[in-house]
Amino acid sequence: MAKGKGEPDGDTATIRRGRPRSAETTNAILQSAYTLMATTGLAATSIDAVARDSNVSKMTIYKWWPSREALLIDAFLHHASLMLPLPSTGTPADRLRSHAAVYAKALQGEFGKVQLAVISECISNTGSAEIFYERYLRYRRTALVELIMAGQQDGSVGAAGTPEDLYDAIYGSLFYRYIFGIKPISPAQARNLVDTLLIIKSR
Repeated sequence: MAKGKGEPDGDTATIRRGRPRSAETTNAILQSAYTLMATTGLAATSIDAVARDSNVSKMTIYKWWPSREALLIDAFLHHASLMLPLPSTGTPADRLRSHAAVYAKALQGEFGKVQLAVISECISNTGSAEIFYERYLRYRRTALVELIMAGQQDGSVGAAGTPEDLYDAIYGSLFYRYIFGIKPISPAQARNLVDTLLIIKSR
């Protein structure tokens, strides 16, 4: 599936942290970690539990991930890259509208709960969400900021603000509404938000 320019795929992400010997083993670990987070909660998603579920030794997991938080974030990143790929066709405005709509829908399911839980875990254990930003959000944000910039250049995005501020206004608003249960938050609302903030005519 297509990913944004700024977002690493599985191989690129693992190269940053030392390339593992087996992509299959890496995927098994990440899938087990995400499944456990989604079904049993973060408290039960220990390194021991992931090792048992993936049938991989704890030594291997500790060798490839510097901390439990890093593993949980990478498991979330892995799932997000499969669930929320950046559309590869259409104008930048169309692609942004589509991605925001899919994100809004995902927030209503287990994806939203796992995302919030991982961020909360990072803040609880380290005092900030910096590790979540560095290992996950930075890549997604960069890809979508570049897409907004491309839309400004080709005219499909009429807003004159900085791409970074426009991205934060869209996705920050969606996440804020999700956290506090402010309605409506839906694919249609997300598309309307993109149209309004990026000055795009509704279709």
